[in-house]
Amino acid sequence: MNTYIGIDLGTSGVKTILVDKSGNILSQATETYDCVHLKDDYSEQNPNIWFENTIKCLKKLLINQDKNSVKAISFGGQMHGLVTLGENDEIIRPAILWNDGRSVKEVEYLNNIIGKKITDLTGNIAFAGFTAPKILWMRENEPDLFKKVKKIMLPKDYLIYKFSNVFASDVSDASGTLYFDVKNRCYSSEMLEICGIDINMLPKIYESYEVIGSLSKEIYELLGLNQDVKIIAGAGDNAAAAIGTGTIHDGDINISLGTSGTIFIATKNFSVDSKNALHSFCDSTGHYHLMGCILSAASCRSWWLEEILKDNDYQEDENSLKDSEVIFLPYLMGERCQHNDVNARGAFINLSLNTKRGEISKAILEGVAFALKDCFDAASLSGTKPSSISLCGGGARSETWKQIIADVFDIPVKILKTNQGPSYGAAILAMVGSKEYDSLEDAIKSIIKTDRVILPNKNHLEYYKRKYSIYKKLYPALKELENNNK
Repeated sequence: MNTYIGIDLGTSGVKTILVDKSGNILSQATETYDCVHLKDDYSEQNPNIWFENTIKCLKKLLINQDKNSVKAISFGGQMHGLVTLGENDEIIRPAILWNDGRSVKEVEYLNNIIGKKITDLTGNIAFAGFTAPKILWMRENEPDLFKKVKKIMLPKDYLIYKFSNVFASDVSDASGTLYFDVKNRCYSSEMLEICGIDINMLPKIYESYEVIGSLSKEIYELLGLNQDVKIIAGAGDNAAAAIGTGTIHDGDINISLGTSGTIFIATKNFSVDSKNALHSFCDSTGHYHLMGCILSAASCRSWWLEEILKDNDYQEDENSLKDSEVIFLPYLMGERCQHNDVNARGAFINLSLNTKRGEISKAILEGVAFALKDCFDAASLSGTKPSSISLCGGGARSETWKQIIADVFDIPVKILKTNQGPSYGAAILAMVGSKEYDSLEDAIKSIIKTDRVILPNKNHLEYYKRKYSIYKKLYPALKELENNNK
């Protein structure tokens, strides 16, 4: 029996799974770690933490497993992070992560001075989370360190490099750098010039399902694996999650309720939404996707329960949920889609002395759903009309949240038999890359199965339609108030 490993390098931890060719999970292991926030808008991690915890994970994963059966490993990973290595592959500085907001000035420069050319060159506008603004920030604020940089890579690509000694990335992850020509699936020479970097500093680009090499001697000896285990290029976390949920056909939609929240819309052809609110990226199939990202999703709930209430009993919270007129804006770390505002902040509206915990808890779930619906509305302008939505991520464990998503979107929500997100998608990419299946479509048809479908509750539709219309007015009103008080 052949087996395959999928690795999901997340923001709060790394998850590994071992599956057989039918997608059955034989083993899984997770290790957690923290972000470092030196300032309110800073978010960093040491790449060594990723590598060390991934090795720990894999050692646990492989206990009591047939190591000789492992044929390939692939990766999904947090996107946009800036990893810099020097002459001898030493880490120049901690990685600047996707949820870091320090590059406001650089984003304004790219969007306002370079202007529309950015979209022409890359298919996107600049967001603080993207990699190019981080490079400009480092060049301006840490010039001595910047001069030492010899390699620039994304988080999962650092793992690939450590595991294989191959300097490689894939089209989906590279799409989020803002120096990648998404339409033509290659680096943009003009954007590299704007960023002040040379193409030799960047990894070679592969499609997500392509073989980039084999395990290095150090790693296969460390883990006790065969030396011919293949390394497959993998994908950015959302593109990998799309594979894990079978979101590969034109118009298919997947929503991920992770630390951040994303709405992923598969498209056969390259396109840019009229407002540039959505990202236009390559996907893992050789085609493209539109993606809306909100910076705080399941993290809103964990903030409320663990930081504010000092209570990590999620089931008790689920049991307390109650309808009310409380509305929550989930902008705890700023916001990307649709506002592109690193200074946006969260808010509760309609609180009173009679407001109970369960009303606030449910408002948080609703507020995240409203923010995702806001992203979807941008896609709807281009005629997207899905018949259903697939759901993944840690937040998808909440039965109430699933129903809220169905009701707010007024679209049936598919619950899959296996809800593993990026790690599962990475394992499928490993299968296709090693020729267990002839294509991703064949693999997904064989592996991905729907467990049940949650239909919108018709009794809730007007309630959420009214509440969402109020939600849409709150950010502009609060922003106007903020600007008037400056």
